[in-house]
Amino acid sequence: MSVSRPWIRRGYAAVLYLLAPLIWRRVWREQLPGRPRSERLGLIPSVGQGERTLWLHCASVGEVQAARPLIEALRQRWPGHRLVITTMTATGAERVLALAGSRQDSGAVAEVNHHFVPLDFPGAARRFVARLRPELAIFFETELWPNLLAACDRSGVPVAVVNGRLSPRAWRGYCRLRPLMAEALSHVAWLAAKSEADARRYADLGMAPARTTVVGSLKFDIGTGGEAREVSDRLRTRLGSRPVWVAGSTHPGEDEQVLAAHARLRERLPDALLVLVPRHPRRFDAVAALCRQEGLTLARRSRDEWPQDDTAVYLGDSMGELLTFYGAVDLAFVGGSLVPIGGHNLLEPAALGTPVLSGPALANFEDVAEVMRGAGALVEVDDAETLTAELLRLFDDREERHRLAEAGRAVVAANRGALARTLAGLEGLMQAE
Repeated sequence: MSVSRPWIRRGYAAVLYLLAPLIWRRVWREQLPGRPRSERLGLIPSVGQGERTLWLHCASVGEVQAARPLIEALRQRWPGHRLVITTMTATGAERVLALAGSRQDSGAVAEVNHHFVPLDFPGAARRFVARLRPELAIFFETELWPNLLAACDRSGVPVAVVNGRLSPRAWRGYCRLRPLMAEALSHVAWLAAKSEADARRYADLGMAPARTTVVGSLKFDIGTGGEAREVSDRLRTRLGSRPVWVAGSTHPGEDEQVLAAHARLRERLPDALLVLVPRHPRRFDAVAALCRQEGLTLARRSRDEWPQDDTAVYLGDSMGELLTFYGAVDLAFVGGSLVPIGGHNLLEPAALGTPVLSGPALANFEDVAEVMRGAGALVEVDDAETLTAELLRLFDDREERHRLAEAGRAVVAANRGALARTLAGLEGLMQAE
């Protein structure tokens, strides 16, 4: 490990204390009913003597969903441990609780629990680690909290950053804090980077190359079989033979473009149905109102309403069903890409054999997009007009839809393996203890 420079963290902590009112205001609404906000200060129940714990931190619902292959693998690899998953957001917490209640087909699996991650104040970080007493701390993707990382190191808890990615935008932001990031990364025992480019960006911030392995993206190890596939098939049967497409993980400014494209699509295909799944649950009512404002008939999943023959939009205002929708439609548009968000997971519909469309803003998934482009498995559009044109083209061309579906499946199959390499690295950290 490189030499720790705690004076840098003291300056960082002083800034956090000054900003504490604003921080508390931001996280105040990210809460679940019945859960104490004191968790944000590391005030969780202490782990019992002899209880063995693994800790995985994911920021929000998107990261929890991307980490699902890892979560299930950890449950099966270490069934004698308790797996504690922390999130920053309430939507992420709800997804973890849904996973905790899931049933495995066979064999013993680790129990899953959830806590909100503590705010990165020094005392809160120390309390949390001291009470949780994990054997291993795993941070997913870009979650680098200096005081939490230092608290783990001080307590002898090895830290791994897995599926490690740094988009060019995130890297530029962290570069302004390079001394603090270098100090934080000095406490990371192992980085499992998604790509060579991500590894280089981490190294530029101070991560030791000797403790870095490029393992690939865990997103390629997405599971697509079993019960989830059956649910998708049942949903597709109920939707019938009408043209159906989904717009998943959409954002403000993007819903309007998607609805405009759908209205034009229905001029040619009047029975076409759009399954619209906004990214954030707090926007469900606003998006429903937007659909009505645009004169589009609406059915809402959360109210057990079912699309009728004249229904234009089926609003997927439920949690944890996006994969089900992706597997039940003819075409999938992945949101966060017609607005400057950086895109969302293109591989989810691809793995399910659904042709994938996307906008141009793919900074967060550029590595995945590049592979899919090279394989002819991605259709990119610039706006509502080009989205309409591509939807019409693909609905008219069954053979092209089949080709895109097979190309997407092939991309996923050819790039699997990051999960096995990640587990091997984590196993090494566990044995080192």
